[in-house]
Amino acid sequence: MIVKCLRLAIVMLTGLQLAGCYTDFGPVEVGRGPNSLSGAEVATLLRPGEKIKITVYGEESLTGDYDVAPNGYVTMPLIGAIRAAGRSQSEFAKDVSNRYLRGGFLQDPHVTVAIALFKPFYVLGEATNPGEYPFRSGLNVHTAVAMAGGFTYRASRSYVLVRHAGDEVWKEYSLAEAVPIAPGDLIRVPERYF
Repeated sequence: MIVKCLRLAIVMLTGLQLAGCYTDFGPVEVGRGPNSLSGAEVATLLRPGEKIKITVYGEESLTGDYDVAPNGYVTMPLIGAIRAAGRSQSEFAKDVSNRYLRGGFLQDPHVTVAIALFKPFYVLGEATNPGEYPFRSGLNVHTAVAMAGGFTYRASRSYVLVRHAGDEVWKEYSLAEAVPIAPGDLIRVPERYF
């Protein structure tokens, strides 16, 4: 009887110890290979939190760096707020040009838009230096973790979790794949247990 109670106690203690290792990341989906995010999409889509350079040729007072606000709008002199988030640079430039033309402020406006500063990405979990890092073109999950100092000794070496900007769900990717990272992505390096 005592041996049976002792075995039950050992099983319960082992179960409690393993339950303490469990971490809830929220909903997680398995990523299907590297995502379809191309370098061209990263370089042209505007996102909240980015700084953009708007050039209105011949109008130095209208040319400058502007922030894409958290609500996705950019406020310009004379024409007010214009939705920028989720649009391409050329699409946004055409809208700015049309508003200056329709408002009667400029005769033949020529506008260009370029991203001056991308939204940063974030590395969380078992990286040596987790935190916020500046985005640069061609970034993948391996180079992102390397920027954060690499893996700690407790880090999982088989998979990583990525939550792309605008998504509600974490996606699990194998570290055997070079998954592209976009501005605003969250990368979580989980802890390995064994």
